Amino acid sequence: MPAVLNADQKVDLMSRGFTRRNFGRIASLVTAGAALPFYNEPALAQLSRVRNIPPDAVKIDANENPLGPCPEAADAIHNIIKSGGRYMYDLTDQLSAVLAEQEGVKAGKGWGDGYVEVFAGSSAPLHQAVLGFCSKDRAFVAADPGYEAGGRAANFIGAKTVLVPLRKGTWDHDVKAMLAAAPNGGLYYICNPNNPTGTLTSRADIEWLVQNKPAGSIVLVDEAYIHISPNAVKCTDLVAQDKDVVVLRTFSKLYGMAGLRAGAAIARPDILEKIRPFSAGQMPITAMVGATASLNVKTLVDYRRKIMGDVRTDTFDFLTKKNVEFIPSESNCFMLNAKRPGKEFWKAMAEQKVYIGRVWPVWPEWVRVTVGTKEEMGKFKNAFDKVYA
Repeated sequence: MPAVLNADQKVDLMSRGFTRRNFGRIASLVTAGAALPFYNEPALAQLSRVRNIPPDAVKIDANENPLGPCPEAADAIHNIIKSGGRYMYDLTDQLSAVLAEQEGVKAGKGWGDGYVEVFAGSSAPLHQAVLGFCSKDRAFVAADPGYEAGGRAANFIGAKTVLVPLRKGTWDHDVKAMLAAAPNGGLYYICNPNNPTGTLTSRADIEWLVQNKPAGSIVLVDEAYIHISPNAVKCTDLVAQDKDVVVLRTFSKLYGMAGLRAGAAIARPDILEKIRPFSAGQMPITAMVGATASLNVKTLVDYRRKIMGDVRTDTFDFLTKKNVEFIPSESNCFMLNAKRPGKEFWKAMAEQKVYIGRVWPVWPEWVRVTVGTKEEMGKFKNAFDKVYA
């Protein structure tokens, strides 16, 4: 794609307050696509990235699923390898069609008229939605603590990021405070369940925000962890009702495909059209067939949700017996109060070869922990007993 913005793109950017001085940088963004720093999802997903982790260490720091792809997905991936010399665009179309059918939205009959756009993971469409709907006068609005990736894209284009504390006690998104803090926001970001707390925002609150947000903005609901929660209510039906909503999905969490890169944005075609121009490229065929195969295993979500839920409950029982303060989560991660600087606690756990997640600046004594396998969490407990005071 050439580093030249077309007339429509220039008109859109100028309408959002950008000047001609911005065009060169944004044009380079369109050309660079996923090569830009804030498109590096592994780095974004693990800002506390650690190199040279010992091979016998427990890695419960990046919200990955140690179960990996299901057997059906693994077989599909293995069988497609020999065709890796082809682009095979139809595999992306197949994934889009299956996801659209399962979520009750229109698949589309031609280019750009469907409600599902496939990406390599879900951070790329988050970034691109920020680029498409935010500007120097229309902020990116998110919870704190929350997933920080969108803020990087906002910073790149000079848009303001407005962070609003989670509601104390319930630790869900305070949607009324979000709207009050940025009454002319461009994108209101709801991660549900939230990363890093694993807590839920009610469907009623999300609907309130959709109904009361300013004209021209969108509510983006990131449902990366929704399959893990027994109580979360998905919002794809709001998309089917043609609301100003984008729903993100990824195969990195419950489906165990973090390293394979598959995800999607689900929204009205006109909304997707504002997201689409900021990247281009063929999706990895291994990820496409693995994701489609995963969706076709009807029992997979319930089966894995129970496995992960049982391990999470056992871990919470352990912490409760020790009077450790933590936030009950419905995801595959949770926050606990280390009662000392979180970075010190992280280091102490790493010395026991247990690598937990990072610290958010707003909660400097809290650390995020990923729920691993039963065996991994057993090692977490042993290390915890040694270093927690």
